[in-house]
Amino acid sequence: MAAYAILDVEIRDMERYREYMRLVKPAIEAAGGRYLVRGGAHKVVEGDWFPRRLVVLEFPGMDELLRFYLSDEYQALKALRHQSSTTHGAVAVEGMVE
Repeated sequence: MAAYAILDVEIRDMERYREYMRLVKPAIEAAGGRYLVRGGAHKVVEGDWFPRRLVVLEFPGMDELLRFYLSDEYQALKALRHQSSTTHGAVAVEGMVE
């Protein structure tokens, strides 16, 4: 069952964040993941959550998502993300169970 990472990110240093985006995409793809949303326009239609920049990633399953997220390779990339942005929320969720 597919699993999704959903992040609410506020970019503080666009130049460094671009470097993160350049480096992280091949790492995500190597782990079987792909971008579904990468900062596109969004509109809050209910509630009091006001995300800054939404990122949604899809992985084949929760095991692959967590293996990627906890990997040594991503920990180094995550440090670059933290240097260039603030993550206001990040969740991992499994897809629909039928």
